[in-house]
Amino acid sequence: MKTLSLPVRFGLVTSAVLIAYFLILSLFNKHINPAFSFFNALITGFGVYEAVRLSKFQLSDSFSYGEGFKTGMITGFVATLLFTAFFLFYSTEVNTEFLPELMQTFNGKFKVDIGMVTFVVAVMGLATTVVATLAVMQLFKNSRNISQNK
Repeated sequence: MKTLSLPVRFGLVTSAVLIAYFLILSLFNKHINPAFSFFNALITGFGVYEAVRLSKFQLSDSFSYGEGFKTGMITGFVATLLFTAFFLFYSTEVNTEFLPELMQTFNGKFKVDIGMVTFVVAVMGLATTVVATLAVMQLFKNSRNISQNK
């Protein structure tokens, strides 16, 4: 249980930052521009980075690539699931005009519903998690170089 508390905590914080960023964008009506969602990858990557960094600090000698990878994946999955749930709630309950406005940025030629958009948000978050975790683990993996192992 102790090994799960760290990534879950960082996942909660990362999702809170993602939600806050989305709400700040909505104040300026920029949340309908998909280009601003690229910053979500940086937020998720930073959350994964901090979770893996702290995990390596806590485990020090017993830290392995698998342990770090698991920490990063759980962090990103928790953040993605919570942000996706928030996105669905926002789109259906808070701002029902959000989806039509979002589709107008794509020239309105697509016939999609909220389920498809929510699915795309979830898949993008999970893909970002995998890529960010693989990138972060390159920084924290133990080297097998002979000169460093002495």
